[in-house]
Amino acid sequence: MSEVVHPPESVYNLIPKEDVHTQKPPRYMSKYRSTVVLEKTLTKDAMRTMGPAKVEVPSPDKYLKKHSKEPKLPESEFSYRLFDHCTVKKPAVPARTDNPPMGIRTKRDFIKTATVVPMKPQPTCVDSSKGHKQLLEKSGLLPKYIKKKHYGEVPEYLQQRNEEERRAQEEYDNFVKEQREQGAMKHLSDEERQAVLEGLKKNWDQLHHEFQGLSVVTDTMTKKSRKERLEVAMKQLESNISLFERFKTIYIPNN
Repeated sequence: MSEVVHPPESVYNLIPKEDVHTQKPPRYMSKYRSTVVLEKTLTKDAMRTMGPAKVEVPSPDKYLKKHSKEPKLPESEFSYRLFDHCTVKKPAVPARTDNPPMGIRTKRDFIKTATVVPMKPQPTCVDSSKGHKQLLEKSGLLPKYIKKKHYGEVPEYLQQRNEEERRAQEEYDNFVKEQREQGAMKHLSDEERQAVLEGLKKNWDQLHHEFQGLSVVTDTMTKKSRKERLEVAMKQLESNISLFERFKTIYIPNN
């Protein structure tokens, strides 16, 4: 016998519950359903045999030929026809007694007579044992400066300086000439100039010897003044010595 299963006792089970039945909406049916079914059955019935029911039967004359299904390019208007250039016959070979035509120049004769100068190789400079080379013009070894337009000419500023020196020398010579004419200047001979120069050098040696004997520490005013006096005297003698050594012609006033 099957046992009856009672629900557990609960306060919520005292009131009996009503069974609620949900009612589903009617199923959607398209209004074109009958038309679609009809079209489908018609197409199926027409193709139940092997292939379409009505097929065009090929003619016995139109049998399949080789390369007939390959695509063909349309013929060009300027299509090349083989052996078109051979339609014209060449002239006959001249006889041995015929005179050759004169004055006809062919392409081969033009090539022979044309003077073609061969291309000269560019001068290069190899600067490594592995054969690395560069153009001689860009290597810095080519003396391009000698090809300049003004190469070897004296610059303008030197010309201007030489012109100023020449003018100053002329003015000095004119002044000396005027003074000599007036009897106010006396010309030193080479012996007198050399004697004066040796005397100046001797005086400079004496002052230099005295300067070397000064104390290293100049802590008094006497030492400072003596050192300054010797420096001024030596500097003046040096300028006089350079003046006598620079100029060979020297004039001194008579008084």
